[in-house]
Amino acid sequence: MLTLRLLLLAMFISVVTYTAIVVQQYGFGFAPIFFGEIRQMTWAGQFNLDFLFLLALGAWWVAWRHRFSVAGCGLALTALVGGVPFYCIYLWVLSGQHGGDVGHLLLGPRHPAAQSTAR
Repeated sequence: MLTLRLLLLAMFISVVTYTAIVVQQYGFGFAPIFFGEIRQMTWAGQFNLDFLFLLALGAWWVAWRHRFSVAGCGLALTALVGGVPFYCIYLWVLSGQHGGDVGHLLLGPRHPAAQSTAR
C-alpha cells in the first residue's frame, strides 16, 4: 500500500504542477480546446474522447461504491470534473481508512466483510 500511496502523491504533485503552469500560460479556457479537438475528429480528439469516457467510468465507480447516494453522486460529479487530482486524494483517504485492504477500498460497503459486520 505504501507503493500505491507514493504513486498517488507523485501523480498528484505532477498533475497539479503541470496544470498550474498551463493555466498561468494559457488561462482556464480548456473546454473549447478539449471539445474542439473531438469535434474536428483529430487524433488529439480521439485521445480526449477516450479520456472523457475513462473519467465517466471512474465517476460511475465512485457513485456505485457509495450506492448512488446523494453524497456518492456528488463525489462522482467531482471525479468527472476533477480527474487525477480527485482520484489521488480519494484513493489516498480510502487507503488510510481501510488499512491497505484493497477489497474494501474497491468495493466499499459492498465488500463481504463490511456486509457481515453490518448485519
